[in-house]
Amino acid sequence: MTATGRELRGEDWYADDLGAARFTDCTFVDVDLSEVTTAGAVFDACTFAGCRFNSSVHRSSAFVACEFNRCNFFDATLEGCKLSGSVFVDCTLRPLTVAGGQWSGVTIRGTTLTQLDLTGLDLREADLSLSDLSGSVLRDCRLDGASLRDTVLGSSDLRGASLDRVDLAAARLRRTKLDLQGAVLLAELHGADVDVTT
Repeated sequence: MTATGRELRGEDWYADDLGAARFTDCTFVDVDLSEVTTAGAVFDACTFAGCRFNSSVHRSSAFVACEFNRCNFFDATLEGCKLSGSVFVDCTLRPLTVAGGQWSGVTIRGTTLTQLDLTGLDLREADLSLSDLSGSVLRDCRLDGASLRDTVLGSSDLRGASLDRVDLAAARLRRTKLDLQGAVLLAELHGADVDVTT
């Protein structure tokens, strides 16, 4: 299935297998994508409004520079997917199963992302401002350049995450798990002169 510049409104694609479909600059309005499966599909610069992705499964698929408004991803699975440059507004993103992938430059502001396992995810330059990631696992994530302004990271796990150009002091930390590198970064952001040689 291939489409460019189409508007799809109110369609029922429940449990369809879209395989490696390709959509470019398409608009999806109130489309039911519940339990849909994709494998190697590409959605490029598409807009989704009021769509349901509940229990859908996406493997090695790409949603590049897409915009999601009021979409529901309840119990969806994203395995090795590329979401670079996509924007999520007023979306339900939990519970969500994520297994790797590239989410560089995504914007997910003011969203509840608690208790998610995002281990190893590429979140470079992502904007997670004002979102709640309490209890989430961000181990070994690439967070370089990410915005964490007023992001709630209580009891989250950041061990092994790369944090270059990240202002951890702007996040809300409480019982957050950090490795030595992360702890040193946080101390330096608060003005400490850390000597790790002693």
